[in-house]
Amino acid sequence: MKARETLTEYSQRYGRGLPATRQVTAYRIEDVPTPATFPHIRRDFYKVKLLCGAQGTLSYANQRVAVPSCALIFANPLIPYAWERTAGRETGFACLFTEEFSTPLLRTGSLADSPLFGVGGCPVLFPPPAVATRLQVIFEQLLTELQTPYIHKYDLLRTYLQLLLHEGLKLAPPAPVYQPATAATRLCASFLDLLDQQFPLASPHHSLALKTAGEFARQLAVHTNHLNKALKENTGKTTSEHLAARLVAEAQALLRHSNWSVAQIGYCLGFEHAPNFQLFFKRHTGQSPAGYRRQPIANSYVLD
Repeated sequence: MKARETLTEYSQRYGRGLPATRQVTAYRIEDVPTPATFPHIRRDFYKVKLLCGAQGTLSYANQRVAVPSCALIFANPLIPYAWERTAGRETGFACLFTEEFSTPLLRTGSLADSPLFGVGGCPVLFPPPAVATRLQVIFEQLLTELQTPYIHKYDLLRTYLQLLLHEGLKLAPPAPVYQPATAATRLCASFLDLLDQQFPLASPHHSLALKTAGEFARQLAVHTNHLNKALKENTGKTTSEHLAARLVAEAQALLRHSNWSVAQIGYCLGFEHAPNFQLFFKRHTGQSPAGYRRQPIANSYVLD
């Protein structure tokens, strides 16, 4: 299976023409063909999408969010997304761009760490009508500028993209109030950050670097019992419970959105023998990996 799909390959695959640059493009959703299904491929670009005119459910990773009318969506290239339409017809805009396009004008660190794009963040926001109108104007300006010969147009495109990101940040839930960190809370944060770095898996040829509570504890230079105690007191879950939850979530995402075999998925998640993975998955979900994969998703396609 191809590990990554570039911005140019994506545009060619779905008949959206060639982007003027390999780093950024945009389109109106209603102006391009929308296939019934999209194969899940890890992509190398980010996406900001204003999705209007339809109702349905947006799924990403192991989360499901009901979309009643209009949504502003921020898509990370490594996280699988799917859309299940229940009524209406999709309209709106999309802007696709690579990490290279997002110069320091747009970021101080990786976009994957942004509260809009990061794992565990809030990638689906619901703008009120006045904000949705303002977003439409920005997208229209971005689309118009893409077609101009202006020599500095890419700097201007970054400015429009920056405006879209700021509108998203204003809509996002406020950050939690800062609490002074203790040694235990710092250890928990380090563990959760290390756990996040293990996912998502981008290739069936690689397995997790850290697979057990003991391996995580050694990486953090603490005893396993100490790590368990800190996590249990601060999160209510042990190291093994956190690991199992993430393994199940990634397994469900790969079963739903990739064409990897069950054996490949199990191997990547640290199970050398497929039967062990099947027992683990059934114990935590109540069904086999193959049974979960066979479950239909009505009227769905991977978010284009």
